[in-house]
Amino acid sequence: MNIGAWMCGVLVLPFAIIGLLFGIFKGKATKFVAGFNTFSEQEQALYDRAAISRDIRNQCFLWSAVMLVGTILSLVFTPYLAIPTFIVWGVLFFKVMHLDVHKAYEKYLLKRS
Repeated sequence: MNIGAWMCGVLVLPFAIIGLLFGIFKGKATKFVAGFNTFSEQEQALYDRAAISRDIRNQCFLWSAVMLVGTILSLVFTPYLAIPTFIVWGVLFFKVMHLDVHKAYEKYLLKRS
């Protein structure tokens, strides 16, 4: 039993499914985005929902690919390769995480003319 492969492999499918759901439902899926769903309807209208959904879709697919590579490397070489896989995933995760909700979504503000 390869615990490293299991640790990575168990996350491949959930990340891929979430990515697919955000790809299928596009802007409607933003109601499941943490922080964004706390905005009022008027405030949500100021943001580009399609871009938010597209970025989350891409993040989930990237995370799924990282975990898939980690699963394969753990199976082929050593279970300890799950450790750098989770480090890479952690860096990617914390790169997009913000404590301030408004700062997290400021790049999605629609331009007013």
